[in-house]
Amino acid sequence: MVSRTASCSCGQLTITVDGEPRGVGLCHCLACQRRTGSVFAALAGFSAPYQVSGEATEFVRAGDAGARFTFRFCPVCGTNLFHTEAGFEQARVSVAVGAFADPDFPAPQVSVYDRRRHPWVSAPPGVRVFDQDPD
Repeated sequence: MVSRTASCSCGQLTITVDGEPRGVGLCHCLACQRRTGSVFAALAGFSAPYQVSGEATEFVRAGDAGARFTFRFCPVCGTNLFHTEAGFEQARVSVAVGAFADPDFPAPQVSVYDRRRHPWVSAPPGVRVFDQDPD
């Protein structure tokens, strides 16, 4: 089984996940744009178990459908590394794809909140595009 470790910029906070991602996606919502400082977020979902090392600062945000997400940031360098959804913390985790620093990481299958996508950004070929979050 493949094991992957994602790290913040300074290396203080890491998360190790096992197996292939449950899914990889892009999110163009305004909250993800603000959270990442980029024009979209690239996220990979993994099933538990996962192991976290280091200290994290948490920020809780409610999604459009009312779900509550806890985002974990490195308090030293500020990297937004991973998040969980309330009620599913022990079952799954979403990790920032860039934090794996792996150019061979699997490509996204979906792109959500396309209505907020910057017009100069295009999804890779074959990606399913949704105007908002389909969940």
